[in-house]
Amino acid sequence: MGGVRKKKSPRKILAKIFEVKNWKLFLVLVLIAFLAATQLRIDHLRMLEYKKDVITADESNNDEEIAKALAELQKFTTSHIIFNVTEENGNQRIIFGTGAFYLGNQYQRKANEALKAAQDKMLAEDPSMSAYGNVYKAVAVICDAKGKRLGWRYPNNDYLNCFWDELGKYPTTDQLSVSSAANLPSTELFRYDYSSPVWYPCLSGILILICAILLVVILIRIIIWIATSIAILVLK
Repeated sequence: MGGVRKKKSPRKILAKIFEVKNWKLFLVLVLIAFLAATQLRIDHLRMLEYKKDVITADESNNDEEIAKALAELQKFTTSHIIFNVTEENGNQRIIFGTGAFYLGNQYQRKANEALKAAQDKMLAEDPSMSAYGNVYKAVAVICDAKGKRLGWRYPNNDYLNCFWDELGKYPTTDQLSVSSAANLPSTELFRYDYSSPVWYPCLSGILILICAILLVVILIRIIIWIATSIAILVLK
């Protein structure tokens, strides 16, 4: 009966690697680097799919689905290396994570609820304001059409500025404008930006770690070869 095979220690494995020719190590490095880059790309595409699920849930105006989709996006992003390129003010920069995005439909819905509550409060306090009961609707029609023409998206300060400008054209609505503005939710509450770790022990992370080890081994061997060559020349 054969004896039980002993597991090789990390030191022996590293010694075996040092015995391999440099050009072979380089080929292995290129192959693993390609696999790592491919896996990073796959993880990026999967992140975009989760992000798309969030946008779809937002468009359906389903808060439960939105919360579920956000949780799945966050879980995936924080447990993978998400290499991303975003554009801000015309400048591109590299980040690790989803990049900033807004839940525009949810913001619009919550803002409309706040505006409706302000209108109801106004009418309860001053019934004479009932003559302006359709002010919101009239203003929304104007600003929605303008926003569609100019490409505004929620949440958008241009739309809110349009809203208050149009609302100001109606008499005795100053009180309503101030009350509504105070109750509008902050756009930052609907802004999300999940960061991913620079390194994580997922598949792409393990492949990157192997690449780093191979690169260090190759560099050390090159340095040793150069040092040995110089020593031989000096000692001749």
